[in-house]
Amino acid sequence: MRYFRLLVLGNGISAYGSYLNMVALNVFVYDATGSALAAGLFMAVRLGTSVVSGWVSGRLVSAYDRKRLMVGADLCQATALLTLLLAPDGVRPGLLYVLAVVTGGCSTLSQVALRSSIPEIVGAEHRVRANGLLVTGRSLAMIAGFASAGLVVALLGYSAAFALDAATFLVSATVLFLLPVRTRAAGDPADDGSAKASGAARWTARMLLGTAPLLMAMIAIRAVDGLGSSSHNVALPLYSSSLDPAHPATFISQFWATWAIGNIVAQQVIGRVTAKTGRTPGERAFALGACVMSAGFIVVFCGLPTLPAVIAALVAGAADGFTETVYVSRLQAAPDDQRGRLFGLSASAENTGFGLGMLVSGALLERFSPLQVVAAFHGLAIALCTALLLLLVARGRPGPPSLEEPAGDRPAVTEGRG
Repeated sequence: MRYFRLLVLGNGISAYGSYLNMVALNVFVYDATGSALAAGLFMAVRLGTSVVSGWVSGRLVSAYDRKRLMVGADLCQATALLTLLLAPDGVRPGLLYVLAVVTGGCSTLSQVALRSSIPEIVGAEHRVRANGLLVTGRSLAMIAGFASAGLVVALLGYSAAFALDAATFLVSATVLFLLPVRTRAAGDPADDGSAKASGAARWTARMLLGTAPLLMAMIAIRAVDGLGSSSHNVALPLYSSSLDPAHPATFISQFWATWAIGNIVAQQVIGRVTAKTGRTPGERAFALGACVMSAGFIVVFCGLPTLPAVIAALVAGAADGFTETVYVSRLQAAPDDQRGRLFGLSASAENTGFGLGMLVSGALLERFSPLQVVAAFHGLAIALCTALLLLLVARGRPGPPSLEEPAGDRPAVTEGRG
């Protein structure tokens, strides 16, 4: 775990750059083109690339060295940003869409490779704690990136923002390159991209479709969670403006700060509980946590006074962090040669849900209130999670496996663990 903490630091730094980049680039696209359509197209290209990259990334991390893939992804993003920074002003608008492809594809590849590698880096028994540290680091990075993006652009300009973003990726690549960590099971023939690894990936896909409906249900719920997440992200500025037209950013800041606190607290709690009990939560905990998370987001938009709304955001953030850690840890229980394909499929599903939700929720908000849109999207997630809970209770699945059991010794297609 000593090396992993440095990895978390490097990942958090690059995540900060990604969130800073998300805000700065979207504003830059609009300023450079003067077209809302161009800004929307930029986001669509980036999200579309992320969806496609999920499928491709699953194959890549199953066939090649994951550490090299992560370092390469960071270097590609840094290179693309520096190219945009050094390009003449007349060339920049065209390069923006190239950058959208590079950042969308490389960020997904890096995420899939890292999540697939956790059990090999820290050991299967420490994966829940490791996932919690990663989620905490990314939550803090998100708050810092969103909070500082406007300030960096306003005081230093777009060039400084792009240079800072490129620097964060270079730092992350350097940390990854220097750390003596193993990202694949010892003796795994997939390191050389062999046909055996490719065959294992195809086998995983077939077995998932045919014999692992609960894993597929969890991935489907994550896709619907993406719909819900997009709805409250799109609705939040409108709702905040309606609460205080003179200070529209106030409630947004309160919401995300409180959400982050709840998220971080959840990581501390789940890490301590799993370390004490030696057991990791399974499908039931995932479904229950997703229900609480969606319900919390709905309550936030109910027009409550500030204190109850902040408490709801705190609960939503805690449930969000808990669900994320449980979900990732559950997929990491798969054998190493199948794990990459699982996370690639998951990344595609989540990005598809989020991208589709951005489009649909934006259109619906033209006719319906933020509460109605958020309740509809998150209500669908609650319905699916409730159905999964009822199925698990009816089947009487046993409790989750002990963390002391090696992840590689368990088949990926074992359905439920309570």
